[in-house]
Parts: sequence; structure tokens; C-alpha cells
Amino acid sequence: MTIRAAIESKLSRGLAPERLEVVDESHRHVGHAGHRPGGETHFRIEIVAAAFAGKSRIARHRMVNALLAEELAGPVHALSLATLSPEEAG
Repeated sequence: MTIRAAIESKLSRGLAPERLEVVDESHRHVGHAGHRPGGETHFRIEIVAAAFAGKSRIARHRMVNALLAEELAGPVHALSLATLSPEEAG
């Protein structure tokens, strides 16, 4: 399983999102810290989930980081997160 697939699976199971987009942006970080040949080091995640309703941005990011602790401890160097409740997503 790719790292991207693992991220999608964990976030889907943990947050039951209405919308989830996981984009590997590693190619944009060639030569930067944490980049490895083959990618899967830098990701942009956009997620819309009811679980985020009423929570601060920091609390939302902590929820995502907790679900992805294994990836963040190893192969993933950086995440860019957009975490929205369904009401905010429109």
C-alpha cells in the first residue's frame, strides 16, 4: 500500500469525511529537507468532515495528526491541511 493510500484509508475510517483529497506534492520539494527520491514525503490534504464542527483549527489538525501519527513519525515529512466542517465547505 502506498503512503497516500494509507493516509486516505486512515482518514476515511477515523473521520468519515464527506470529501477527502490527498495530493502528493513531493515533486515541489526536490532539494528541500525531508524529500526522498520516489516522493510520498510532502502531502496536501483537504478534508470536509462533520467531526470538525465546533472545533478550532488547532483541534482539527490534532485530530488528523493523531490518525496519521505512524506516517508522521516516519515517511511523511510535511502535511498541508485544509480541514473544514460541512457547513464551512458550503
